[in-house]
Amino acid sequence: MNKESICDVIDEIKEQLFAVSKEIWENPELNFEEIKASKLLAKHLEEAGFEVELGVAELETAIKATHPDSNEGPTLAILAEYDALPEIGHGCGHNLIATAALGAVLALGRFKKEIPGKLVFMGTPAEEGGGGKIIMIKHGLFKEVDAAMMFHPSATKNIVHRGGLAITEVKIEFKGKTAHASSEPEKGINALDGILQTFNGINALRQHISSDARIHGVITHGGIKPNIVPDYASASFYIRALKDAYCNELVKKVENIAKGAALITGAELTFQIVGNPYRSRNVNFILGEAWAENIKSLGLPTHKLEPGAGLGSSDIGNVSHEVPTIHPYIGISETEINGHSTDFAKAAISEYGQNQMLFAAKGLAMTAFDVFTNPELVEKMNKEFDKGE
Repeated sequence: MNKESICDVIDEIKEQLFAVSKEIWENPELNFEEIKASKLLAKHLEEAGFEVELGVAELETAIKATHPDSNEGPTLAILAEYDALPEIGHGCGHNLIATAALGAVLALGRFKKEIPGKLVFMGTPAEEGGGGKIIMIKHGLFKEVDAAMMFHPSATKNIVHRGGLAITEVKIEFKGKTAHASSEPEKGINALDGILQTFNGINALRQHISSDARIHGVITHGGIKPNIVPDYASASFYIRALKDAYCNELVKKVENIAKGAALITGAELTFQIVGNPYRSRNVNFILGEAWAENIKSLGLPTHKLEPGAGLGSSDIGNVSHEVPTIHPYIGISETEINGHSTDFAKAAISEYGQNQMLFAAKGLAMTAFDVFTNPELVEKMNKEFDKGE
């Protein structure tokens, strides 16, 4: 038994994996609603002999599946995501993420009696805004995990060490007073003006924030008719930064801008942090290099991020502050496409994208094998993690 034999299993079960990926892709489900996807993954894991818990952390679609042959050694979790985007479907390729994780654990499971440690498949719902991993952390599912890993699709590049921005979502609401906008506007308090002044203040702030930070928002309610002074208006903003502390600082600045808008307009402000803030990504370079060597051995090149390339956000960042974690990328398109787009969704079900998913499954399985069998690697990744904390 070696890495080659593990990869051979993935080739052997590729049609099974393609079918799983296709079924998830054809039935896109939004965050916390991934009923079909979670049951499908649980079914395949149960058939392979895993001890499957569906509905962990009080989340109906969260999965913890443990291989029964648990031996002395590290506990490693391979993570799966399977929620989709509104209207676009799998424009982030989570069908490939889930299937690559499934393929990796099924291949490792064939030989687990001979491999030290404990192998865990962790199905993590609601990455697209719900923060399923954060809820699972709060319920203690990562307490005994020594390392975590997953892959993510990209357009064309195979990126190993990519960070992620901390993100906090805020909801801003203003309550005003209706009036006839023409005959007696002086009697109204315009809630929409509160939102517009907030946007203006944020636009002024942008000149004075660091280049890695992002603040972007949409108006979610702006009034009913032009001749009625709006008594209610609301907006949603995402506030991001490379460092957690700076993200928190920007949240406070945005709140102060909204308070100023309330003073200007006379409208009553409600400022609310929505859901669970995502933390920045604590990249583990030692574990990442093990992944890089493995995919290079499969014939895949690795690419560096271009200078000035933007970053996204994910709840994998929260996991990366709990245990050594990697979140590498493999390209699923032969031409440049945008993430979170219909083109990306098409690539996620294409023949090329499916075959690239097999490389991801192999990379995960091979890197997991390294963690299970190489104590020196584990020692080095833990030292780096401790230093990063």
